[in-house]
Amino acid sequence: MNQVKLILSDGTAISGESFGAFTSAAGEVVFSTAMTGYPENLTDPSFAGQILVLTTPMVGNYGVPGEELYESISKIFESDKIHIAGLVVNYYSEEHSHWNAAKSLGYWLKEYNIPGICGVDTRMLTKKLREQGAMLGKIVAEDDVPFHDPNRDNLVAQVSPAGIRRYGGGRHKIVLVDCGTKTNIIRCFLERDVELIRVPWDYDFTTLAYDGLFLSNGPGDPKMCEATIRHLQKALAQDRPIFGICLGSQLMGLAAGGDTFKLKYGHRSHNQPVKLTGTQRCYITSQNHGFAVDTETLPAEWQMLFENLNDGTCEGIRHTSKPFFSTQFHPEAAGGPEDTEFLFDDFLKAVTEYKEGHTA
Repeated sequence: MNQVKLILSDGTAISGESFGAFTSAAGEVVFSTAMTGYPENLTDPSFAGQILVLTTPMVGNYGVPGEELYESISKIFESDKIHIAGLVVNYYSEEHSHWNAAKSLGYWLKEYNIPGICGVDTRMLTKKLREQGAMLGKIVAEDDVPFHDPNRDNLVAQVSPAGIRRYGGGRHKIVLVDCGTKTNIIRCFLERDVELIRVPWDYDFTTLAYDGLFLSNGPGDPKMCEATIRHLQKALAQDRPIFGICLGSQLMGLAAGGDTFKLKYGHRSHNQPVKLTGTQRCYITSQNHGFAVDTETLPAEWQMLFENLNDGTCEGIRHTSKPFFSTQFHPEAAGGPEDTEFLFDDFLKAVTEYKEGHTA
């Protein structure tokens, strides 16, 4: 393996060995405590622009599965490509063994020209990120590159597809505003017999006929999505059910008149505990986000729906009288626990009740 360096914006330089593409890349260095699920994480558009540090000691031992399609979308991955800027691990297993493995992790990274660095003390690095917060960094191979803050870019515009796509032909017509949606969100809807209309992040969906509105996850600062927020403000003036996930939750908070802020190091794992507000009911959730809604800035008719039990931050909001709600975590998981997938059913129940109330 070739020697490479991980250089942080505070001047820290960490030497390691290259795997994946032998190239340089810059981005925001973040960490995830998930022990499995790197095929799903690396293809999650919410990781766009980020150099991802995996805290689990061994990575790559189960390889990468081959592609399979379900209703013209991936059955396995969360999008059609790798979105991270780079990967940092402690021990990279060159040998992989799994019944559905089709290639190695290193080979997969090479296909998308993504650099990886192994032999890094990820415990030390994660401790630094926890104390100082997410910081800029770069993986340097032969040629140096400047530091780059991806949060200054409109990452949503980079990952959102062009044009409208349609799936299924079920009983409910749902508009999905794609700000970087994970494929498993689409799978969860199709398994529930809906007609899904997938539109770009800046598309004026208020011109469409639909029964319910869904706001997807996505990368970066939600305040970059000014067009989405304007269209969402129109939708909030109506009564049709709205459900948002991750970035979608932040967009709902902004459209409602609230504010968002950047978390110190974000929530990126499969074991984040959240509590349903007003109850003692808790769930273990899958998360990947660096921003959150400031509930203190929300209008009186909005309330926090879920609370993060690690740091007390907002994990979802709801309107007190209209069928609008959101979650900061991922009820569709992939990877991670599926404890909260029932929220898709809650949303479609609200859609049913809305339709019945407007046809009676």
